[in-house]
Formats: sequence, C-alpha cells, structure tokens
Amino acid sequence: MAIEEDMDSLYTQDGTLDIHKKPANKKKTGTWKACRFILGTECCERLAYYGMSTNLVNYIEKHLSMGTVAASNSVTNWAGTCYATPLIGAFLADAYLGRYWTIASFVIVYISGMTLLTLSASVPGLTPACNGEDCHATEGQTAFTFLALYLIALGTGGIKPCVSSFGADQFDDTDEVEKESKSSFFNWFYFVINVGAMIA
Repeated sequence: MAIEEDMDSLYTQDGTLDIHKKPANKKKTGTWKACRFILGTECCERLAYYGMSTNLVNYIEKHLSMGTVAASNSVTNWAGTCYATPLIGAFLADAYLGRYWTIASFVIVYISGMTLLTLSASVPGLTPACNGEDCHATEGQTAFTFLALYLIALGTGGIKPCVSSFGADQFDDTDEVEKESKSSFFNWFYFVINVGAMIA
C-alpha cells in the first residue's frame, strides 16, 4: 500500500509522458524546473521579434531602396504571415510532432532566419552599397533579406501556438499544488512576453 502511494506521488496521474514516452517522473521533469526555460525562451523570442519588427519599415525603405508604401506593405504582409503560420505549427503539433518537437524544430528555423537577417544587415556583399543616405540594393540582397524574414515568420508559426500549452503541460492537474502553479505560470508567461516587448 505504501509503495503504491509512493508511486502515485512519484509519477504524474494525468497520463503525461516524458520525451522517452515513459510516465513523467515529477521529481525529474516538469513543474518550474522546465518552466524557467520556457519563460526565458519566450521572453528572448519576443525581445528579438519586436526589436527587429519595429525598425523594419525604416530598414526596408532606406536600405532596400523601397518607397514608404512598398516598405509598409511588405512589413504588413510579413506580419500577417507571422500570424497565419501558427495554423501550420498547431496542425503539425497536434497531428504529427507533438508540442515539444514542433517547438524544437521551429526554433531552429527561427534562429536560422534571425542569423540570416543579421548577416544581410552586416556582411559586405549581402548589405546594400550605401553612399551616405542613398542605398542601392541588388535583387539578390533584397531576396536574401526577405528569405530571412519569411524564415522568421515560419519559425514563429511553430513556436507561437505551442509554447503556452507546452508550459501548461508541465503541471499535473491531479495535484492541487501543481494545479495552482499552472495558474501562476500563465501570469508569469504574460509578464515575460511584455517584458521582452518592453525591452525591445
């Protein structure tokens, strides 16, 4: 009887499995141990996204030689794509990969896009040639920049629909203490999103 109670307190009771498809051990996985990383990652992701997107119209207008209307249109198309791709990420997470592997895969895509965007703004040859205020981007440089931006949009699509529910998965609903912690997690989740956006 005591052994059964120990087993009940050792493993989650809601049927949650770990990454190896075994019952999740409460002492080793989940709760705030995992959520610290989830919250930190979300804060950094929002910081990167808003830090880059707020300056995007000016960058495209000045460095890629587009007019204000074309630059604004390009940014709104990109932002719309960022908010449409979560449909793809949610489908892949629910039907095939699960939240963990969807997040892990799309974070790689997101980081690749951010890396390419950084290269497009800093590496000679990928950066448009500027003479004072006057910049002339080649078609290749413009295409490289937009490739980077749309990789970021795709990466966002895999992260955005999964990360909050993945954080909630770290808590066992059958445990009263963890159930209360889950509510607290969502407060912290919203807080770190806004901290990341504010710093950006």
